[in-house]
Amino acid sequence: MCSQNILNISRKAGLQIWTINNMKMVSVPTKAFGNFFEGDCYIVLNVAQSIDVHYWIGNSSSQDEQGAAAIYVTQLDEYLGGSPVQYREVQGYESPQFRSYFKSGIIYKTGGVSSGFTHVDTNSYNILRLMHVKGKKHVTAKEVEVSWNSFNNGDIFLLDTGKLIVQWNGPQSNRTEKLKAVLLAQDIRDRERGGRAQIGVVEGSNERESPELMKIMTTVLGEKPNKLKDAIPDEKHDQMQTNSVRLYHVFENGGNLVVQEVATQPLTQDLLLSSDCFIVDHKGSSVMVWKGKRASKVERQEAMNRALGYIKAKNYPPSTGVEVMSEGGESAMFKHLFKSWTEKGQTKGLGSTHTVGKIAKVDQVKFDVMELHAHPELAAQQRMVDDASGDVTVWRIENLELVEVDPKTLGQFYGGDCYLVLYTYLRSNQKQYILYMWQGRHATQDEIAACAYQAVTVDSKYNGAPVQVRVVMGKEPRHFLAIFKGKFIIFEGGTGRAGAANPESSTRLFQVRGTNEMNTKATEVPARASSLNSNDVFLLKTDRVCYLWYGKGCSGDERVMAKTTSDVLFRQDKQVVMEGQEPANFWVALGGKSSYASDKRLQKEELIHSPRLFECSNQTGRFRMTEVYDFAQSDLDEDDVMLLDTWEELFLWIGKHANKSETTDAWKSAQEYLRSHPAGRDPDTPIISIKQGNEPPTFTGWFDAWDPLNTNIDLSNAGIGGDGYRAPGGPMSSPPPYRTHGFEISPKSPTIPKAKIPPFFTSVESGKYLDPKLLVNKEASELPEGVDPSQREEYLSDVDFESLLGTNRADFQRLPKWRQNDLKKKAGLF
Repeated sequence: MCSQNILNISRKAGLQIWTINNMKMVSVPTKAFGNFFEGDCYIVLNVAQSIDVHYWIGNSSSQDEQGAAAIYVTQLDEYLGGSPVQYREVQGYESPQFRSYFKSGIIYKTGGVSSGFTHVDTNSYNILRLMHVKGKKHVTAKEVEVSWNSFNNGDIFLLDTGKLIVQWNGPQSNRTEKLKAVLLAQDIRDRERGGRAQIGVVEGSNERESPELMKIMTTVLGEKPNKLKDAIPDEKHDQMQTNSVRLYHVFENGGNLVVQEVATQPLTQDLLLSSDCFIVDHKGSSVMVWKGKRASKVERQEAMNRALGYIKAKNYPPSTGVEVMSEGGESAMFKHLFKSWTEKGQTKGLGSTHTVGKIAKVDQVKFDVMELHAHPELAAQQRMVDDASGDVTVWRIENLELVEVDPKTLGQFYGGDCYLVLYTYLRSNQKQYILYMWQGRHATQDEIAACAYQAVTVDSKYNGAPVQVRVVMGKEPRHFLAIFKGKFIIFEGGTGRAGAANPESSTRLFQVRGTNEMNTKATEVPARASSLNSNDVFLLKTDRVCYLWYGKGCSGDERVMAKTTSDVLFRQDKQVVMEGQEPANFWVALGGKSSYASDKRLQKEELIHSPRLFECSNQTGRFRMTEVYDFAQSDLDEDDVMLLDTWEELFLWIGKHANKSETTDAWKSAQEYLRSHPAGRDPDTPIISIKQGNEPPTFTGWFDAWDPLNTNIDLSNAGIGGDGYRAPGGPMSSPPPYRTHGFEISPKSPTIPKAKIPPFFTSVESGKYLDPKLLVNKEASELPEGVDPSQREEYLSDVDFESLLGTNRADFQRLPKWRQNDLKKKAGLF
């Protein structure tokens, strides 16, 4: 098969799509992106920070076309130097990444190249079709029979008649689905009709409010039956996390394919050998093939075929997802299946370095706390919302009630207790709250439950504003340490309750870690020599003296902080002891001298894991999650609970319209996510609960260009419902302005009478709305006559206004002028 087509491929950033026509790659025009014929196969190339190649298989495509697509993908991979990650996509089971390329949704069209498809004619109105729309996060629309028999009460349907697109919302569809369908209808209008079409919306639960649109629907579809089909449950194509992950070595022996199991989860990076190819089976989710740099050319070329052979041998569904990647070009999902993953030559990350071996140490880098709110991405990487100078109130759980801790002992926590810590700080002159729930290792289950219950009480007192953070003893997040100004101390057991009899020991040993008051803590460890570590400072308390033991690897800053901690813990005399110069009494107090970790400090770069966003659900009885790929602020659905995994922390974002059961189960779901994670995650990873509208910079910093005023589009403002809906119009041709008061279905049904529909304005003179294409990135001389160049936003519909500027008109007007101009510049309206 000739690969001449490959030579014409652009390496520039962006999306390129080809279909297979007569065994050749034929470029698909940009206007047709997102439309896929069920009888065809497609190749999709996305060039961004990484290069990804997908080949899409339509349900009705031929084996020859599928084979040709696979060959072209292999040639494309070679042409691009083996760097792309290859994906096999099956209609209806596309990966989240593939779906993310088509923000308005994917349309499945009947037929294929054999039906004469060449391009989209933006001036053609010779259309009559009905599309069944499904999905909230990832929308798909499938062409179905143009009949009421295709309808059901739970989904949304688009009746496309060329000049008019009628959106019928099933009575049981939700607000998010309705909005997504509107965006899809607008996309069809703009790309397939050049903006020259109208959109009307009918609420299936209140059809009487849209008599003119219903008249059109009955003209096309016939009289509506008395009863439509019940709602159809969404097919469960969501990614389901499974802890069944296995690694296989794949090779040929005497012409036979041999698949040999190497390991089960949690997997480690050192199992992957550069000289071989491996399969990672994420059962129930996908099959991934890893190609080592020194694997043979034949092995590398056959990687996709071997994955398909493996799927067949395992009797997995043909729709099982497949990813093929080369060493050094691994996908984020692949890395998340491994307990640890580092990049060769990677530099030290912000905030910490990770260590291996017997000696564990974390170094904190200094940063300018004044930059945290100006640059939320820094706050997110540092896990710091501010400089920890806010107000702190601490309560201890006593007899299942809250008792405020004596300020004199602030920062001293006992392993037998549970505590609530309320931190208050200012952002833009408004009070913000973080509520930490600290759980001692030896606290009872009743105390832990009471801690959670009392957290709800405190949260309610502040109208749900606090960000809630679960903290397990010994796993304190960075900001938690910082608020105690270098005086955070953990006593292994006992309680801090007044009058309580704690088991007393004449000898106690504390390990002190930290270089400044933002990151220092002292932790009680067993008082024996084996607890020592050459890289740290230890405090040894005896009846007569407190020893400050300085390991050979500790720094001057660490010594200073240890001295500060010792002044808090002990009043008696302090005696500095250098490692190797210990007096005999020092060893006697520890029960005798013995070996301890004294190797040179072992460090390697910070582990790299890309943040991942999921929509969470346990409605099926098993924890399920749908990943949102290439996520943005707009993907936070106010009807849902979302989980943001930054590896060091888990954020639970609770939308203001999330149902009660999802909100109640949010913590349980997060813990289940950690327990079932294939990489063997630490179950005590901090979990941070956030309510919509109260997001701290440690959360918002993981999103590009977060806008605090940006909220989900209000459907009442979008005008959804009834004949009163106005969708932004298409380009004006010439005066008089383009305005349609009547409508003819299409040449396909010439006998259908004209039906009157509501006026659809695009003229400036009417005082209504213009198509954004006439306003965005246009010189003043290019604007329609009568448009004020400095007030372009006034000619946008509510939907387009919020889509372009990220806020509604009312909130926009409350912004300072400089902020308004900044938003307008970003939107191309200035």
